[in-house]
Amino acid sequence: MESVLQTVADLVKQVLPGEIEASISLLANDRATTTVYTGKLALDLDESQYGRGHGPCLHAASTGELVEIHDARTEERWPEYSRVAWERGSGSSLSVPLPLQDQMSGALNIYAREVHGFDEESRSAAQRFAPYAAVAVSNMHAYQSARHMAENLQVALESRAVIDQAKGILMERHKLTADQAFQAMAAVSMRRNRKVREIAETLVRTGEFRPDAPMAG
Repeated sequence: MESVLQTVADLVKQVLPGEIEASISLLANDRATTTVYTGKLALDLDESQYGRGHGPCLHAASTGELVEIHDARTEERWPEYSRVAWERGSGSSLSVPLPLQDQMSGALNIYAREVHGFDEESRSAAQRFAPYAAVAVSNMHAYQSARHMAENLQVALESRAVIDQAKGILMERHKLTADQAFQAMAAVSMRRNRKVREIAETLVRTGEFRPDAPMAG
């Protein structure tokens, strides 16, 4: 999906007039990252905003508002950032919010080297790119969420399997019921300040199970 986002950023640079660089910022759990960018100028100015905690791309991502800096030399909303932008070679910029969900937001950022780098036609073109980037981000987020859930499920299944094996060993060794075997491992887990799964893994791997062993640490 990142290749799709990179294609969107590259197309923005090709289609919009003037000398520009583009990037896509994502904001999730109060943490901002630049997913793709077309040049170092875009990355540097994105990260300059992240370090300060404010700026046009962060404002667009968090509020859903289109943000334009017409002239970095006279911009008053983010004077520190604007000074840095001008010093690094950006006279104007456009940040287009991405329509995202699931506690995630983002912005398509376009940095022009000249002041007043955007007219009505270029603004309209930039806004038409935003939904394509949003779809790619949403798909990427859905994929990552599904993968994370699958990994968690796999871990849970593996934990249950080894705990069941350990219970079987204790049931056979000490003639316990399934519940008694689990409670015995739980008691050792609390005493040693280790997870039940770790106690079970040790028992299955080594056959060792010492309920009266001293506490860890």
